[in-house]
Amino acid sequence: MDNNTLIQKAVEAKKNAHPPYSNFHVGAALLTEDDKIYTGCNVENSTFGLTLCAERTAIFKAMSEGERKFKAIAIASDSPDYITPCGACRQIISDHCGEIDIICTNAKGEYKIFKTSELLPHAFGDKDLNK
Repeated sequence: MDNNTLIQKAVEAKKNAHPPYSNFHVGAALLTEDDKIYTGCNVENSTFGLTLCAERTAIFKAMSEGERKFKAIAIASDSPDYITPCGACRQIISDHCGEIDIICTNAKGEYKIFKTSELLPHAFGDKDLNK
């Protein structure tokens, strides 16, 4: 699967976003080890802490279908800057996806690829719970 296909799926998922407060539409597309794609979008809530990001939506959707091994996630928004995962999403990616490619896009169709550990160095994980 090429990066452009995954990015296109993230762009399409962005159309389903529900951001009535921020008006910041985000879509994500998660690629499994066997090349299935699960998409997600951000869904805001009036209690902002209950808002769900696109990345977590895609990951939880995939996991709820039994997926456990992932290769990459693409993230798209309308921002002219590269969109990167928030801190909570970085932790979820680290815990549930491991060291994958995180493809961060901008509205111009450009992208940068980061590894999980680049965006969340020294991540807390299950190894820290077994001490």
